[in-house]
Amino acid sequence: MAVVVRMPEIATGAAEAAIQSWLVEVGSPVRAGQAIVEIETEKAVVEYEAERAGILAGILLPAGDAAAVGVPIAVLAEEGESINAALAAAGGAPAPASVAPSDAEVAAAPEEAADAPAAPTAPAPAAAPTPTPAPAPAPAEPPAEERRLFASPLVRRLAAERGIDLAAVPGSGPRGRIVRRDLEAWTPSEAERHPEPAPEAAASSASAPAGAEYEDVPHTGMRRAIARRLTESKATVPHFYLQADCRVDALLALRAQINAGREQRISVNDLVVKAVAGAMRDVPEANAIWTPDATLRFSAADIAVAVSVPGGLLTPVVREADRLSIGELAATVRDLAGRAR
Repeated sequence: MAVVVRMPEIATGAAEAAIQSWLVEVGSPVRAGQAIVEIETEKAVVEYEAERAGILAGILLPAGDAAAVGVPIAVLAEEGESINAALAAAGGAPAPASVAPSDAEVAAAPEEAADAPAAPTAPAPAAAPTPTPAPAPAPAEPPAEERRLFASPLVRRLAAERGIDLAAVPGSGPRGRIVRRDLEAWTPSEAERHPEPAPEAAASSASAPAGAEYEDVPHTGMRRAIARRLTESKATVPHFYLQADCRVDALLALRAQINAGREQRISVNDLVVKAVAGAMRDVPEANAIWTPDATLRFSAADIAVAVSVPGGLLTPVVREADRLSIGELAATVRDLAGRAR
């Protein structure tokens, strides 16, 4: 029996995700546990594995498109099973972007080609005694809205954010559909990179200085997540700032003493994290968060540690840092930092 593959919830709480690429072609056999598609979340690209064996009979969501969690993205059928039965089981799934041909279609193709009559050969035109009229002017290229730009909502949103006119981007998908890889690979011409400013045009809130050369660097999912989280933090969490000068000679001396003869060394950051965790334990009023109904005061200190990674920043959390020894804390931070990178 055919089954419908739906957009999985790759990241906890994620409402949607995008198809990065399909790893299996339509009509190909699939075994249980085989990676069939790469799904892009805000923070990573994850391979999704088939939960059962079968034939990839149809792709409902092409590469570059995004969809909400639970939306049908493909159809997995048994050998010889009809794609229509699987689509019916989807309960109103969208039309497939790519469908495996049925056995009847494959068998009929050569017969239809053989039965098709040959096109008659047109006789050579006789020479006309009259002068050849001037050729009619070529029709003007229809505007972009008349050409029906085929692009996913994700591609349209990214294009709008980057100020890209989709009419100038060639599409490589079915029927010239513009997918995300087309947007990433597209390079504007010089005229498009530095267009003539329109008269009385409203100034953008963020724009390059006049005459400056620049290059558009597309945002990654990680960068977008960082920007959104920082904005949420600034807007919803009360902030206050403290500044102090500290003499840390004794701290550095303690670190040198601890590291004497140790293979895994303790960093100054490890000692700072341990001190912050101890402060949160000693002042429980600070180890709390606000909710609409009550203030949640925690019994343990969980400390987030910033880790620089290529293209962004991750903040893995050291759980119960106040209850760890300095050696255990340092090992935990090293492990989290390595996994983050």
